[in-house]
Amino acid sequence: MFKTVKRIIDWCGKFKGKLYLGFVMTFFSHIFAALPLALAAYTVGLLIESQSGGAAFDAAWIWKTIVIQIVLVLLRFRFDYLRARLQEPISYQLTARDRLAVGDALKRVSLGYFQTMSTGNILNSITTGLSTLENMGIRMIDNFIGGYLNFLVIFVCLAVCSPVTALIALAAAALSLGFMLIISHYSSVNAPVEAQANRDMTGAVIEYARGLAVVKSFGKSGAAMESVTKAIGDSKRIHLKIEWGYVPANALHLLALKCGSVGLAFAAAMQCLNGQMDFSVMLMFVFFSFSIFASLEPISDSAHTLGVIDDAMDQLDALRGEHFIDANGRDVRLDHYDIRFNHVDFGYDERKVLKDVSFTIPEKTSTAIVGPSGSGKTTICSLLARFYDLQSGSISVGGHDLREFTCDSLLSNISMVFQNVYLFNDTIRANILFGKPNATEDEMIAAAKKARCHDFIMALPNGYDTVVGEGGGTLSGGEKQRISIARAILKNAPIIILDEATASIDPENEHLIQQAISELTRGKTIITIAHRLATIRNADQILVVEDGRIAESGTHDELVKQNGVYRRFTAIREQDELWRIAAE
Repeated sequence: MFKTVKRIIDWCGKFKGKLYLGFVMTFFSHIFAALPLALAAYTVGLLIESQSGGAAFDAAWIWKTIVIQIVLVLLRFRFDYLRARLQEPISYQLTARDRLAVGDALKRVSLGYFQTMSTGNILNSITTGLSTLENMGIRMIDNFIGGYLNFLVIFVCLAVCSPVTALIALAAAALSLGFMLIISHYSSVNAPVEAQANRDMTGAVIEYARGLAVVKSFGKSGAAMESVTKAIGDSKRIHLKIEWGYVPANALHLLALKCGSVGLAFAAAMQCLNGQMDFSVMLMFVFFSFSIFASLEPISDSAHTLGVIDDAMDQLDALRGEHFIDANGRDVRLDHYDIRFNHVDFGYDERKVLKDVSFTIPEKTSTAIVGPSGSGKTTICSLLARFYDLQSGSISVGGHDLREFTCDSLLSNISMVFQNVYLFNDTIRANILFGKPNATEDEMIAAAKKARCHDFIMALPNGYDTVVGEGGGTLSGGEKQRISIARAILKNAPIIILDEATASIDPENEHLIQQAISELTRGKTIITIAHRLATIRNADQILVVEDGRIAESGTHDELVKQNGVYRRFTAIREQDELWRIAAE
């Protein structure tokens, strides 16, 4: 428990000063909260004593008390306000910082990380984990520390007037603390289990949502819901089991405090009966007996939540602790853009994909990569963009090893157009400007015109301000592809990677996209992954990949003269295209 409190305090970093000052404000706030109660009890005691034949009661004291009470209430309000101004913004500032840091971390880790970590785990860490810290982090330690500060204030008051009652209060608080340590330990043990149940449920729901089109098309909603139903059921069962586990310690914690209140009131009454305490003071102690532990009662909730917060921080630390592929990189400026693969080996887990791959791509030339599915074509491009780290060999761009670059520095030189285009759930304008956020309106429109998408954009209800929906679902495949090409044109990178950019496009859109690609690739170093002969025939160099190796390389004319892999590939493609033409 105390370890987690310290961890949250350390998390505050440069905001520690404001946090500590907030605790000081809390301390004074509790003083000004306790004094009115003590003053009211004391006044009532004097009034009762006067009615019982004691000293005469001064009526002017009532008005003095009211004035003092108003001043004390205003002071409490002031210190509460100052505490809120100091402490409340801290968690929002810290989580905003951490969300940006997590986004940067996800950009810099290998894509292999996303293959080993489920979407539910990642999403839960970024959203639920940080939301837990945002909403509960500072609040919980303020409740924890503030609760004990409040107890300390009243304890000091008791100790000054009656050491016996103070010892009773201290014993009850110590006993309660013991039960809270049990709660904290239980929470620390179960928080990872609880969090994993949440992650599993999130992952199952995401998976169901992603595959909903398939579910509907096959009419298997019942079967598809089984994993979601199971995850939700497991989550419910785990949460209930954990919550029931808190009940005994929670009950004992509250029992200790209530016994302390009764004991404190009883001790004060006995001292009054023995003539060791004035009646007015005794009454004040009785009032205190019901309030002294009021701030300690909810701390059990804090002890429970601190375990959840601790697990959330563990998840964030684990993400931030992942190996960054550009950890030793720097901002490299290039003056030429030739590409060299030198004895590159790479595999996913135990599966070897590339084996001793070596080739050179001179700058401002076009290279086509062909080969059967699964041969390693896309992997070559992924390694060039440094989505993964090499296992052996080296890759250089402009004479610099990829490991010299930061990710941002490297990718500023590369534009990629994929077969499966992803557009953000935003306006067309924002999706195009993603390639160059500071571009002018004229530059954006010029890029759209070169990509052959300006006309259809202007025909949309809101033009460039039309929201395309998640993944660009409101647009056709050809329209999305042209927008992605406009984005790449606007970026104006010297190296262009085209990964099956026209593979699933209808003939009408293919013509427009080929025109757009011609605009994109003019004067650039081009790497194309394609199956269509028209796309690869005019390449300056063709690399034929088979079983993870460069089986052949050369121009189209050179390779067709050889009785090798490429010749067989072209024969199959020519026959396929003849069939397609005949069918059309």
